[in-house]
Amino acid sequence: MSGGWRVAGAGVAAVVLVGLAGVAGCQPSDTGGASGKQGAHTSDAPAATSYLTGEPGAAGHVLAVKIDNVGAARPATGLDDAAIVYAIEVEGGLSRLMAVYDDRHLPKKVGPVRSARETDLQLLAEYDRPALAFSGAQSELLPVLRASDDLTAVTGTRDFYRDSARRAPHNEYLRPAGPAAKGGTAEDIGLRFAAAVPPGGTAAATASAKMPSARFSFAYDGSRYRVSMDGKASPWSADNVVIQHVGVQESRYHSRTGFVPFSRTVGHGRAQVLRDGRSYAAAWDRPSPTAGTSYTLDGAPLALKPGHTWIVLEP
Repeated sequence: MSGGWRVAGAGVAAVVLVGLAGVAGCQPSDTGGASGKQGAHTSDAPAATSYLTGEPGAAGHVLAVKIDNVGAARPATGLDDAAIVYAIEVEGGLSRLMAVYDDRHLPKKVGPVRSARETDLQLLAEYDRPALAFSGAQSELLPVLRASDDLTAVTGTRDFYRDSARRAPHNEYLRPAGPAAKGGTAEDIGLRFAAAVPPGGTAAATASAKMPSARFSFAYDGSRYRVSMDGKASPWSADNVVIQHVGVQESRYHSRTGFVPFSRTVGHGRAQVLRDGRSYAAAWDRPSPTAGTSYTLDGAPLALKPGHTWIVLEP
């Protein structure tokens, strides 16, 4: 990890808990319900802890990067520096990743970068106009991304380059510093964090999620969750895993190659939340595109472990 990004031991608990006013009020801008929002973004107060990780120090500007995740594109670069990694269904039932960074904790490069989808627009609307870096998009979707008030589209700039050691189209990479500076400042997206393990749940060392043509599995090693994809171990790990069950429908932006999935992240549904070797049968709720996503257990906010989170949008 980058220097200063991870602090271990009892010091984390002490620092994090100073910034928490109970699980439901972890961040000082929590004034609009579970997500700390009431439609428009209203709070300019600095966070004592990162809204994205719950770790000491407010997060900076937000950058999301679309990352290729077929076998020929692996291993990706820079995922363990991401605060949040989303796994999203794309054409053919395959998966693509979206890595979310704040500009204070960036790798030197990220990739391989691939194209954007309609799901990205709705998903990122809960952030404060983050930068979204991608390699391209469907012809009707691209102008929508560029005109969006919910994100800043970054594609085709000098920050992208091709790695001659990899085969196209799995060889486009991003130098993230410039694009990250274009993103809005991190704000409350609904996540709650606490060092203390929440009551309830069941002991579970492993969990899995699937898409029609993709599989993810997570194994707890006593500290973090090791990530495997399509039955093969990866270099990546996470402090928390959320398997969020979502409805999938056909995107408005079609492809000549077949069905283009649109994963709905506004609404509510079931979720499995993993932390500290325990599994929680939770619920997720996001009432509107500008609202954050809350995860609850029996109606109460469910706290994640301070650190990095993988969120699989399982159909």
